[in-house]
Amino acid sequence: MNIRLEKLYAAMGTARLDAVALNPGASLMYLTGLTFHLMERPVVGFFVPGRAPVLVLPALEMLKVQELPYPATTFPYDENPSSWSEAFRSAAQSVGLDGKRIGVEPRALRLLEFGYIQGAAPTADFPDASVALGSLRLCKDALEVQKMRRAVEIAEAALTATLLHIKTGISERELAAELTIQLLRHGSEPELPFAPIVSSGLNSANPHASPSERLLQPGDLLVVDWGATFEGYISDLTRTFALGPVDAELAKIHEIVQQANAAARAAAAPGVEAAAVDRAARAVIEQAGYGEYFTHRTGHGIGIEAHEEPYMRGDNRQVLQPGMTFTIEPGIYLPYRGGVRIEDNMLITENGAESLSNLSRKIARFDQ
Repeated sequence: MNIRLEKLYAAMGTARLDAVALNPGASLMYLTGLTFHLMERPVVGFFVPGRAPVLVLPALEMLKVQELPYPATTFPYDENPSSWSEAFRSAAQSVGLDGKRIGVEPRALRLLEFGYIQGAAPTADFPDASVALGSLRLCKDALEVQKMRRAVEIAEAALTATLLHIKTGISERELAAELTIQLLRHGSEPELPFAPIVSSGLNSANPHASPSERLLQPGDLLVVDWGATFEGYISDLTRTFALGPVDAELAKIHEIVQQANAAARAAAAPGVEAAAVDRAARAVIEQAGYGEYFTHRTGHGIGIEAHEEPYMRGDNRQVLQPGMTFTIEPGIYLPYRGGVRIEDNMLITENGAESLSNLSRKIARFDQ
């Protein structure tokens, strides 16, 4: 049996699940290697221990099934929506789903697919399987880490090429477009982990700002948060730059964030709680008097998704283990003035933690 299916069925046993139903997304990709767009045509995979996986999908997607790493039973349907319910009923009956505990992912399963599943198994229960499914991808194997390293390399090379275009008078949106082009040129898959964040001046105080038509100006801080995708695995990095000399306090908070980033990286190790990593970064910023301006957790897991377990936040007692990968991204955001974030991608090793990202964390100044 495929090793990933073995892990799934073991997790299902612990969670007392008779089956799992997944629509297109990270979990289905992890288990099958297949990617499908979320669209008006539903796609669902049913996984039942002791039975071949079952896929309900449009007939036009059937060629993809040849890429599966194991045998599966398929229930294709045509373009007429009136036939889709029957495909789901046949699939559910083939593995006896009615009346069973069918685990689902509430954050991923759409009402569209859920309606068809529930119609096919009307007396089934649908418990939350997020914990069981999340545990599958928590620790990456050597091949997964290799892909993530490559995603980091692509992202760093793309930003290095983009830096040549930074100058006063260019808009955030133009710079984001150039970065997107460079990501593709340097080997990223077209489906990026997220749209690059490029925020300058006052906008840099918004952690999740969208690139605007604002033109870069002398004295601006410039936050760039970007990532690449390689064979389904992602990177997620942030660096902060300066357009010429910046206000003394803005330069100061950059130094503080550098120190917080270093403290969190030093705290990460196998056997350490995720909360301790958050506390290490937060203590530096609080001791410097800027605690109220660090408004988010220190990091989040990465892999197939840009946000997954483990989460580096102060109340998370989860113990870090070799193979876990996550971000460390402390920040300080001064409203109506500017903000700083420095983000790296980390891997827990047998003996400590390694930063997969190596771009300088010092403030690079672009003199005009």
